Amino acid sequence: MRCRRWTISVRRARICHNLRGVELTSIAESVVRAEPGAFETFVDQAQGRSPDELSAAALVLSSSSDPAVNRLLGNLLYLTGASPALETLVLRVLGAISRGEFDEWQPALLLPLQDEDVRLALPHRDRLLAAVPADSWLSGLLQVLDLEQLLVLHPLSGKGFEVTIGGIGDNFQLHTLLAYRLIPLHIPGEPPSLSWVEAASVGPDLEPAGGIQGQFELSDAFGETIWNEGRPSDIPLLDDRRVIVLSPPRYQRSWNAGRLYPMMTPMVDVTRELPPDEAASWLAKVAS
Repeated sequence: MRCRRWTISVRRARICHNLRGVELTSIAESVVRAEPGAFETFVDQAQGRSPDELSAAALVLSSSSDPAVNRLLGNLLYLTGASPALETLVLRVLGAISRGEFDEWQPALLLPLQDEDVRLALPHRDRLLAAVPADSWLSGLLQVLDLEQLLVLHPLSGKGFEVTIGGIGDNFQLHTLLAYRLIPLHIPGEPPSLSWVEAASVGPDLEPAGGIQGQFELSDAFGETIWNEGRPSDIPLLDDRRVIVLSPPRYQRSWNAGRLYPMMTPMVDVTRELPPDEAASWLAKVAS
């Protein structure tokens, strides 16, 4: 299993040890029964366990209706990816929202939804999206696109690109990573600072000194501004494609944070440069 960060409340450690003891499911049963010290013992003994052991323990934990135990369950799902316990957790969160307990239960899904496997397998996504507050962190995660192909056009060079994205929390992050992938290999310009790229991807410092500078003006296929404060899912479709048109910035933009969700690994890959005639055809379709 890939070594990933273990997060529970403010306690953090690396799952890189090979601790073996009693069956993890037995300790999970003690957690569900709320036995003294069981929670801490579980966190300690889970270090280095196999995905199968963690998945089995997740099923046991999913029988609990305690919010703290369900946050622990969410942590396991982040480590293991989607498992049968995921639907139980989602339904329990939906029930809690209907009772007006969103703030208490939102954290149970915040960490697991930063894992691509969990997002792709998530059941009842539409129900969750309709139920959660639109300005919540959870709503943002539910709108993350994965394995989404964008069409990116650069009128000044006459070029176009197919770009596959995933795990992008907002258009600030997309802006920085598009600049990183395209400049200077594919289009001219000043490439983003390495500290900006690390802040927008997987680096530990989300707010680099001096902030992050924008390299482009982003527009959609209809000539409307793509605001950095929005999300890739907000970009409208043209012929079933989300189209981004890159232009020189009209004024200098800067922002502080590279990414919204620190545990979510982003993907921005240039998968194909369009042949000149195909790029010209798309450029003729979009608003100038």
